[in-house]
Amino acid sequence: MTLQKATNSQAHNENPPYTHVADANFNINTNAGAANRAHAPHAGVPPAHVHHLNSRPNAPLGHPMAGHPASHTSHTSHTSHAAQAGAQPAGGRDAYGPQPPPQLVHAVVQRMLMGLPPDAKLERTPEVEQMLAGRFMAALSHLQLALPPGGQEALWQAVTSEILGLGPLEPLLNDDSITEIMVNGPHHVWVERKGHAEETPIKFLDEDHVMRIAQRIVAPLGRRLDRKWPMVDARLPDGSRVNIIAPPVALQGTTITIRKFFRKPLTVDKLIEFGTLSAQMAEFLKMCVVGKLNIIVAGGTGSGKTTLLNVLSSFIPDRERIITIEDSAELRLNQRHVVSLEARPADVDGAGAVTIRHLVINSLRMRPERIVVGEVRSGEALDMLQAMNTGHDGSLATLHANTPRDALSRLETMVMMSGMELPLRVIREQVASAIDLIVQQARLRDGSRKITHITEVQGMEGDTIVLQDIFRFKETGTDPQGRIIGTLLPTGLVPKFVERLEAAGQKVDRTIFMR
Repeated sequence: MTLQKATNSQAHNENPPYTHVADANFNINTNAGAANRAHAPHAGVPPAHVHHLNSRPNAPLGHPMAGHPASHTSHTSHTSHAAQAGAQPAGGRDAYGPQPPPQLVHAVVQRMLMGLPPDAKLERTPEVEQMLAGRFMAALSHLQLALPPGGQEALWQAVTSEILGLGPLEPLLNDDSITEIMVNGPHHVWVERKGHAEETPIKFLDEDHVMRIAQRIVAPLGRRLDRKWPMVDARLPDGSRVNIIAPPVALQGTTITIRKFFRKPLTVDKLIEFGTLSAQMAEFLKMCVVGKLNIIVAGGTGSGKTTLLNVLSSFIPDRERIITIEDSAELRLNQRHVVSLEARPADVDGAGAVTIRHLVINSLRMRPERIVVGEVRSGEALDMLQAMNTGHDGSLATLHANTPRDALSRLETMVMMSGMELPLRVIREQVASAIDLIVQQARLRDGSRKITHITEVQGMEGDTIVLQDIFRFKETGTDPQGRIIGTLLPTGLVPKFVERLEAAGQKVDRTIFMR
């Protein structure tokens, strides 16, 4: 079997920039895009070798590349190299480097695992890495592979990711410029980078390959994924959120969506740098948190609600007892007195579920000074409002809504989902008395995430909740790169809760509310 490096023009073709011919054992043809299933019935690691993933490395293994000139790897490393070196890939297909064909990776993996006992525990330890390095070089020799410059490193990364990690997804998980990974079946993998979706050249061998990686994600969590239970919400060891939908529900093949959890959480300084809010607005929101206002962060999917909630929660004084409640734990607070609670799905038999509502109710017995709810989705809205109205000031939560007014409507709807048949006016009175501030977050058409409204809930007038915008984002144009230019401007109205903030010891500069 021989491998030849493709020309630069081939790098933009649908097939990966490798070409090779079949040998006697593996009938592999990347141009046809198919492997001989008679000799290679499964992609990647056989089911017997699926193992628990205790960690994911920050850098690829390097044993077989020792002694190779650096020039051989300068154009073929995965995007994870750029992330590890602090550089950010420019995006597009060229950012991923040449990808070894899935059929070739499968062939080498099968050869490397040959002779290992079915119950072999393969984890990222120095001993296992050294053993795999020897088997890798032996496989290259047996298959008589002639690799292009740098191809050995790319192939080594691919096969070790297949054996010890999440296969083709590893370089995407290690790329800090990627915020979301979307697998739409075996041949279409998309990512979100800088707020925009782009298709990658990364592919799986077939549907079985995708399902095997999906099972590898859910197995350590004791979750079930099959035709009877085709939908799973899970979490990677690093905290990244995962949603998996398998056939027959997913018609194009198993779909995996990963919302990445970054090792270094975004700080308020980073949000200011990105233009999400101004330094002046950050200081104002900090006063609102320290002054114990009840705050709702609203926004659409992927608008940055959880990131903003994490930043706002960081303003809570260190001496206060904080209870965080999440469906999938994402908040990372540095305060010393934090209790983190996470909802639990039902077991296979349908029993044992612990919902957000259960946790909100239970948190009231834990002497909380602050309750932070990652996302309000259902009947727990009523319990959260009651907590806010019974002395638990300074609570924070997020919910899905496109405008501050929509946020109130969503709250009303979710209270009705609690099963309590309350009159609409009573619900609105609960909302108006509990919520002080709504911070609206949005992802704009250029992919940027910005705070668009900071809105005060002033109370009731008749049967209507009165809202008043304190700050509102005003778009003033676009720059030559197409990025939206604008700023969060005051509406000229001083919020009623300013006196509460001042009574709590906050020195509010009222000039920030002037037009």
